[in-house]
Amino acid sequence: MRPLERQNDNPNEIDEALSWHDGDPRATVATLLADCAYLRWQLELAGRAMSYGFARGWRPKIERE
Repeated sequence: MRPLERQNDNPNEIDEALSWHDGDPRATVATLLADCAYLRWQLELAGRAMSYGFARGWRPKIERE
């Protein structure tokens, strides 16, 4: 399944994320955006560090297609 089409199989994940921030949705979204930015940075570093032949021509992409 493509990520945008996947249904949330565990709605408790949302409740857990909100409860981690004492029910504050803005803090929850801010944390998720910060995590996303960090993971994009990590993906960019990994893409620069690995050789073209190592992954047989595959390169990580930051944006979804």
